[in-house]
Amino acid sequence: MSKPKLSDDKITQRGKELYENSIRPQVETPENIGKIISINVETGEYEIGDDLLATSLRLRSKQADAALWTERIGFNAVYAVGGTLVRTVE
Repeated sequence: MSKPKLSDDKITQRGKELYENSIRPQVETPENIGKIISINVETGEYEIGDDLLATSLRLRSKQADAALWTERIGFNAVYAVGGTLVRTVE
């Protein structure tokens, strides 16, 4: 399995910047709230779906060593472990 060229911190930084600055306005629609979005932080390409593994594999089928960042559209985290997801969109 190929490994991304970027550090974990750089992937996080680029993923958050891409989502907030260019992708979020396009995808935060009522039909997408709660879905998973995986983003290739090197190309800006993204996939939306109900399953993190499925969206990641679709991006990795195009670029095996893609550096991926994932969000849950409209929420503050992808999953909640021992807590609650907080909705960030009204």
